[in-house]
Amino acid sequence: MTSTITTEEKNRETTFVPPKRERYLSLDVLRGLTIALMVMVNTPGSWSTIYAPFRHAAWHGFTITDLVFPSFLFVMGNAMSFSMRKFRQQPHSVFFQKVLKRTVLIFLIGLFLSAFPFVYWSEGELVLKDFSKMRIMGVLQRIALCYFFASVFVRYLRVKGSVILSVIILLAYWGIMYSFGDPADPYSMKGNAALKFDLLIFNEVNLWRGFGFPFDPEGLLSTLPAIVNVIAGYVAGVFIQKSGNTFTSVWKLVVAGLVLVGLGELWDVVFPINKPIWTSSYVLLSTGWTLVILGLLIWIIEVLGQKKWTYFLEVFGKNPLFIFVMSGVVVMLMNLIRIGDTSLKGWLYNNFFLSWLGDYDASLLFSICYMLLMWLIGYVMDKNKIYVKV
Repeated sequence: MTSTITTEEKNRETTFVPPKRERYLSLDVLRGLTIALMVMVNTPGSWSTIYAPFRHAAWHGFTITDLVFPSFLFVMGNAMSFSMRKFRQQPHSVFFQKVLKRTVLIFLIGLFLSAFPFVYWSEGELVLKDFSKMRIMGVLQRIALCYFFASVFVRYLRVKGSVILSVIILLAYWGIMYSFGDPADPYSMKGNAALKFDLLIFNEVNLWRGFGFPFDPEGLLSTLPAIVNVIAGYVAGVFIQKSGNTFTSVWKLVVAGLVLVGLGELWDVVFPINKPIWTSSYVLLSTGWTLVILGLLIWIIEVLGQKKWTYFLEVFGKNPLFIFVMSGVVVMLMNLIRIGDTSLKGWLYNNFFLSWLGDYDASLLFSICYMLLMWLIGYVMDKNKIYVKV
């Protein structure tokens, strides 16, 4: 009796099937660390008094705060290396339905945060926001788009194809930014191609104005290289699953990370490291440092077995999206609620922090306390086995 082996069956035989373990503790810890830092840098006591490491670079440059968002994208890709396993055996229609549904939900949650709390104070009265002037893009919107495109790429191109595509994206983005930016300075704040592209798509009133003029650091064109951060996390996740939690894996991750850091610094000479326009050199630098951190976490947690300290960060890592959203909702409500002539946040900050600390210390302590409040919410959810997934 003979048997016929189809091409699909052969592919399944040669395709790496990782162990059934669903996640690594190091992944939860890294994800929790990024969320904790996200909450802290987004909610200082005062935006005018922030210690330098907790500020984004003014334009070109890099601080620890500039590592937070790309690290979250990396971790999302790392988790994708686990979740994509079940999609491989499912029809294309099921894959697209699930990925598209998650993409739309995350994007809509981002729009919700842009609109919330729907009213604002004007001359002592609550006035309904003009939603036609609402910011369209944002952190969650970028996460949604990066998740969608990275999911499609890694499903159909697998690891090798996705790496090649990533290189093409970074080089193409450099070419676009140089060719279509201001000839005098293509990477300037007002003359860059990312801003020009966004102005073709969006009205000025729908862009962020944190720099004092319409410019969105989470714009459409600059989302393109951010996809590479997700793909890098996916590739690292596949590597870890194949090689295991060993010291060999650790040193390979660290060395790869340091190589990317070096390449990013070299590229910085001609294509400056810049988070607002998410330059290709910034992608390499941020990915490199995230690989180094992940390698060190695996060494400490998985190789050396030092796990007693991890629970604090695990709490953030188990409900990352919910805690991030809640951190935005709660602080906006605190700004809306009035106590006399000041907001609830201002009243708490003035009376419980500024009353006995200097400006910068008070601002930092407020952000730490607010982060701990978000941790408490996550702790209660974890103890009650409540995990919000989109």
